[in-house]
Amino acid sequence: MFRKILIANRGEIALRIIWACRELGIKTVAIYSTADRDSLHVRFADEDVCIGPPRNTDSYLKIGAVIAAAEITDADAIHPGYGFLAESAHFAEVCEACRIRFIGPSPQVIRLMGDKARAREAAAAAGVPVLPGSKGAVMTEADATRLAARIGYPIIVKASAGGGGRGMRIVPGAEQLAPAMSAARTEAQAAFGVPDVYLEKYLRNPRHIEFQVLGDSFGNVVHLGERECSIQRRHQKILEESPSTALSPKLRRRMADAAMKLARAAGYQNAGTLEFLLDEDGRFYFMEMNTRIQVEHPVTEMVTGIDLIKEQIKIAAGESLGFRQEDISHTGHAIECRVNAEDPVTFVPSPGTITTFHLPGGPGVRVDTAAHPECRIPPYYDSMVAKLITRGNNRMEAISRMRRSLEVMVVEGIKTNIPLHRRILNDPDFVRGNLDTGFLDRLLEQKNEAVAAS
Repeated sequence: MFRKILIANRGEIALRIIWACRELGIKTVAIYSTADRDSLHVRFADEDVCIGPPRNTDSYLKIGAVIAAAEITDADAIHPGYGFLAESAHFAEVCEACRIRFIGPSPQVIRLMGDKARAREAAAAAGVPVLPGSKGAVMTEADATRLAARIGYPIIVKASAGGGGRGMRIVPGAEQLAPAMSAARTEAQAAFGVPDVYLEKYLRNPRHIEFQVLGDSFGNVVHLGERECSIQRRHQKILEESPSTALSPKLRRRMADAAMKLARAAGYQNAGTLEFLLDEDGRFYFMEMNTRIQVEHPVTEMVTGIDLIKEQIKIAAGESLGFRQEDISHTGHAIECRVNAEDPVTFVPSPGTITTFHLPGGPGVRVDTAAHPECRIPPYYDSMVAKLITRGNNRMEAISRMRRSLEVMVVEGIKTNIPLHRRILNDPDFVRGNLDTGFLDRLLEQKNEAVAAS
């Protein structure tokens, strides 16, 4: 087992990794920018190193500074969390070259699955259903025009190296294809440093279902069930839950088998997530694989009782999975709400100092956060303040616990999206489990219509 792990991240995920390391008896090193000097992950780590000024390009994304921090503190492993360098094959390669264990899959797998076009090809080769689309990056407008006509509109243009909704454009008809391609390429270049895009058939308002997998270095692969991630704004997840109300036992087995089939074909090690789109007829299609821990991993932990961060560390240390597929059981229902520092109406970020911070508690309630009274939410990073997770014996109990938790959670000094979450939790369609990726747009449209009518 590792002696000391450097955490190449910040905020709540850095704290989450610290807690797992403490339970395993592993020392931790926090890195921080000058904007995060007084953050809790710096306070609770065993050691800390400042790696630069506030901008992430000058600190958390600066590979040389991160590696130097690991070397001067004699860390023998690095946990990247999510975001920043978590899915950087180059960073994983540098860790290997410096004889520092990267807690995640191999650079080769990160590179394969990080290229969405190549990942589609790998899924198809493994016999996993994929949407009709290009067999790689589309380089010219003429090629795109011919391919789009063959696929049939609407289509979606996606960044090959992308994620999080960036470098993505929906194209309803041929006349919008050229400007969409240009805009997607420009955004992809700015976000990922690679302008390549590919085309895919666009499904109108499918459900977004993802499966959590774990793989070790001995060829063992298991899944830990699914998460429903259909409540999104501009392809950014807002609320997740497990299990999904859409899956019958038979469909769940088919999707889980597909997820493990691709993970095995890729030789996947560590924690990963296979993401699928599910249409209203029960047909599912591979979308992408995230080669890291997910923001929403707590809902899986709540229904399985398995600590995913500790499993990541054990796998990276060369241990085999301590359980088989038949040993994994799912109990109850869990929901996660991402509480963001943003205006709940305009979604404009709301950085600033938190003056009052009161968290809910009671049975079945978990809060992952690095926030506290008088802490500052800086404008340089992701706006998430906390993850509020509830678990119940069934979905209605989980919903009830989330409702009362949102009612008593107090965050003052900044604006948050708590009012939006309360509205979602009380919506009749949400309560009935009638969800798809268009859910939030319809909910916001209803509110706008009500305001206009008044």
